[in-house]
Amino acid sequence: MGLTKQYLRYVASAVFGLIGSQKGNIVFVTLRGEKGRYVAVPACEHVFIWDLRKGEKILILQGLKQEVTCLCPSPDGLHLAVGYEDGSIRIFSLLSGEGNVTFNGHKAAITSLKYDQLGGRLASGSKDTDTIVWDVINESGLYRLKGHKDAITQALFLREKNLLVTSGKDTMVKWWDLDTQHCFKTMVGHRTEVWGLVLVSEDKRLITGASDSELRAWDIAYLQEVEDVEEPEPKKSKASSPGIQDTHEPEEGTPETDETPEDRILTCRKAGSIMREGRDRVVNLAVDRTGRILACHGTDSVLEVFCILSKAEVQKKMDKKMKKARKKAKLNSSRGEEEDLEVNVEMTLQDEIQRVTNIKTSAKIKSFDLIHSPQGELKAVFLLQNNLVESYSLHPSAPAPQPVRTSRITIGGHRSDVRTLSFSSDNIAVLSAAADSVKIWNRATLQCIRTMTCEYALCSFFVPGDRQVVIGTKTGKLQLYDLASGNLLETIDAHDGALWSLSLSPDQRGFVTGGADKSVKFWDFELVKDENSTQKRLSVKQTRTLQLDEDVLCVSYSPNQKLLAVSLLDCKVMVPVISSNVKIWGLDFGDCHKSLFAHDDSVMYLQFVPKSHLFFTAGKDHKIKQWDADKFEHIQTLEGHHQEIWCLAVSPSGDYVVSSSHDKSLRLWERTREPLILEEEREMQREAEYEESVAKEDQPVVPGETQGDNYFTGKKTIETVKAAERIMEAVELYREETAKRKEHKAICKAAGKEVPLPVNPILMAYGNISVSRASTSSSLLEESLLVLPFSYVPDILKLFNEFIQLGSDIELLCRCLFFLLRIHFGQITSNQMLVPVIEKLKETTISKVSQVRDVIGFNMAGLEYLKRECEAKSEVMFFADATSQLEEKKRKRKKREKLILTYT
Repeated sequence: MGLTKQYLRYVASAVFGLIGSQKGNIVFVTLRGEKGRYVAVPACEHVFIWDLRKGEKILILQGLKQEVTCLCPSPDGLHLAVGYEDGSIRIFSLLSGEGNVTFNGHKAAITSLKYDQLGGRLASGSKDTDTIVWDVINESGLYRLKGHKDAITQALFLREKNLLVTSGKDTMVKWWDLDTQHCFKTMVGHRTEVWGLVLVSEDKRLITGASDSELRAWDIAYLQEVEDVEEPEPKKSKASSPGIQDTHEPEEGTPETDETPEDRILTCRKAGSIMREGRDRVVNLAVDRTGRILACHGTDSVLEVFCILSKAEVQKKMDKKMKKARKKAKLNSSRGEEEDLEVNVEMTLQDEIQRVTNIKTSAKIKSFDLIHSPQGELKAVFLLQNNLVESYSLHPSAPAPQPVRTSRITIGGHRSDVRTLSFSSDNIAVLSAAADSVKIWNRATLQCIRTMTCEYALCSFFVPGDRQVVIGTKTGKLQLYDLASGNLLETIDAHDGALWSLSLSPDQRGFVTGGADKSVKFWDFELVKDENSTQKRLSVKQTRTLQLDEDVLCVSYSPNQKLLAVSLLDCKVMVPVISSNVKIWGLDFGDCHKSLFAHDDSVMYLQFVPKSHLFFTAGKDHKIKQWDADKFEHIQTLEGHHQEIWCLAVSPSGDYVVSSSHDKSLRLWERTREPLILEEEREMQREAEYEESVAKEDQPVVPGETQGDNYFTGKKTIETVKAAERIMEAVELYREETAKRKEHKAICKAAGKEVPLPVNPILMAYGNISVSRASTSSSLLEESLLVLPFSYVPDILKLFNEFIQLGSDIELLCRCLFFLLRIHFGQITSNQMLVPVIEKLKETTISKVSQVRDVIGFNMAGLEYLKRECEAKSEVMFFADATSQLEEKKRKRKKREKLILTYT
């Protein structure tokens, strides 16, 4: 029996032509100690780090398969949290570029990521309506917060309080007490989706943006601060309070104050509104790290920048207003000094939050980020809708701030979707053309080596010799370019409608075109005298025309140049343009040999591998497929694009395939030397389907929680299943080795001498490790234990007892032990065989944890001693202590002020 026919596998080689994807957000990152120079941008499943000064890509954070939807840098600037379309989160190190920590807990795309002030916790919001708080240090989930009825749009930690505030598309803003993990307050003052929120004025004010032109401001009062004052505080009059008054009439049915009897921690009262110039919804709302600059944008290309004045600036402004009002009253009235003191001065929200300027970008804004330079300059970076990154700078303190564009990253990609691709004859250069430009790329380095302006391009090819290219446009023109100079040599009016297709003749002396004017035209290359040079230049001339009854969508020569295939709009020749099927025809009798269901959506492009019976198809279902036209078999599916694929090109050697998509990316696929066997490919496909089915399964329920009220932070994934299988394999190996040792001891006892025990080859392969070791990622531990069958739990508890006695990884072991006790409490307590095991665990755990606590206490005392020594030696106070003392002084001063106001 002969061997099964083997093919060679194509694999993803690179992503290029993309500056930034639209689903995620752009953020400033710190690299090499420099702030404001580098930005992280989502790029399909990867993250690109761009140098704004040089316009170069300096680092790629490699993703797996899912598209990036959210980015958030850590406060220390060393890590970047990346959220994906499938709900997973990865933490990347910006020093090494590796993602070592993965969190799986959400069932839908991540919409919000935010670190707390110290960077130890990460809050994630998702389209699945849940918010999860993760412990970044221990690589585990802390708790899931359920309550919103639609996608989460923002989640923020408060700096001084252990609180979290979230907003959602369900029009709600919710406050969460993280000590008890419950929602203690829901703000209902919005009628439409809340798209963004920020905390300003030392977390004493909340600003929200919804689907209208208002930015609503809410004053936050913490009840524990009010309770410090024994006497009730009287209502402040307009003249006696430097605060902000509400200048916006509350909407009908909307409460001006959002206080409820259930308030125990804080109250939120509406302070007013800021009117935006834009009339559409708020897309992004953010403040810089100083809390001084507030900025927002809608679905247009304008960023509105506001400045939040400090308390001193507000008081100064109010004093000026008061002085002006008294002067005016003195001029208009002849009354005494006492009457003069009763002048009322109103301070509006617009006086505290002032409009600075607008930044107008070159295209619609998708996301932005702000950063302050040490010189007081504000830097803003924008990810635009047309695959572009721009940065601007301005001085907010200037009398009339004018934004200045400082950099622009354009050369890395097209402004619109690429509609045609071509390879040079030497397989080195790749041509891509879109609505306004033609770019030539070096396939090896993926660098753009030439950009030329063109009309809306639909088709293209390299002229033999690779010194010129021909472009067919939507207006029916042929454009001929010289690659060395990048100049447009000639423009020819070829067709009255769109020029849909070009095909180079096999003898390379001419080509054929097909257009929307129902004609096929034949062209020959020729050399003509150049008016600007003594040398001749390349040109083309039309030789004949073939008139047809319908629009021509595609033309192609046969290899021997004796036949020409033409696809018409009425589908008389079945070339896959708007169909999901591919038909293979025989040219001898004109019969259809096979009709293949190729894609789940329309087939957009088809091309044969040169000098072979293999061909590729590209579809709107985001996939590229390889087929065998002789055997009518599907060979391989290339997945990577995240939106519709418009076109592809196969290199003359057949070693490379390049494709373009609506996700703005160009992807290079490379043929390897690895044989591809169809049976193995089918098996891999079945495994992939199984992994998808595992991801779609319902979460296993933690005992004590109902399915509808599941607060467990993890999610069952194929990784957790594999991790559980590794634990099971390790336990089974432990059982086998334990039984062998007992048998070995009996043999040695009967023989009366010691016989060496052979080492298990698996343990030997891992470096003669102990039989009781199984490695599982910390972030997958709880999920893996949750799917582990109970039959393995007794052995694991015995192993825990041994490990704890040895004193290794006490914290990790206690975490796993308590989790197992929680989820298997009923079965463990009802099993009499486990009673002595639990008793031993209780004894050893308490003693070892006490030892660890003593060590930590000793270390803390040592650090306190060192701190006192450093303070005494340097005669300075540590910053944290100085800050806390200053805050305490401020708090006492506020108490005194409130008491004075109360008794006066």
